Amino acid sequence: SAASDVYKRQTIDSTLMKKQINIRFIVLLTMIAFIGFWRVFTHGEGAIANFTPIGAMAIFGGAYFGSNWKAFLFPIAILFISDLAMMNIYYSEYNDGFLYSAWYWSYFAFAIMVLVGRLIKKVNVKSVVLASVSAALAHWIIVDFGVWVLGGIDVTTGLPFTKDVAGLIKCYTLAIPFLQNMIMGNLIFGALLFGGFEFSKAKFPALRLAS
Repeated sequence: SAASDVYKRQTIDSTLMKKQINIRFIVLLTMIAFIGFWRVFTHGEGAIANFTPIGAMAIFGGAYFGSNWKAFLFPIAILFISDLAMMNIYYSEYNDGFLYSAWYWSYFAFAIMVLVGRLIKKVNVKSVVLASVSAALAHWIIVDFGVWVLGGIDVTTGLPFTKDVAGLIKCYTLAIPFLQNMIMGNLIFGALLFGGFEFSKAKFPALRLAS
């Protein structure tokens, strides 16, 4: 009957849609997991500190995961796992028994970067560039405010930043090179992530969201 045919078509469409979503999810999760792996084994210090793919991963996850809980949970989980690895491999002297001092400021900033990715309505060069710069600025504002609030050390004097506007401005000013590195990291790794996934979507329809 006509009703039976409609039901069968709906069942087939539903099955194909679930398979499509599963393939897309697996690819997205694999990509951000690779970023976490890459971060651990290519960490940079000194002049290239903060030149990292982690910001681009946050924006990418926010933009492409279909639901809010996936968009926040999986990138943050990858960040946490890579942080644990780095704290044990490279920075054990900074380990405070969990991660590192004031880690919650970094994680709050990371969640805001994911949110920036969620706000991307259409993936194109303009939106990715804007998100990359905005996310880096948010990270700079949040994390370095935390440095100032918690009595971070002014490297030019060896003393804590003064608890006034001048101290806060100096804290932000000294962090500008790290901001610049994060912007470059977001742009370069963002281009690779977004460009790679958009290219793959064009080649493999299973990666596209169903209309």
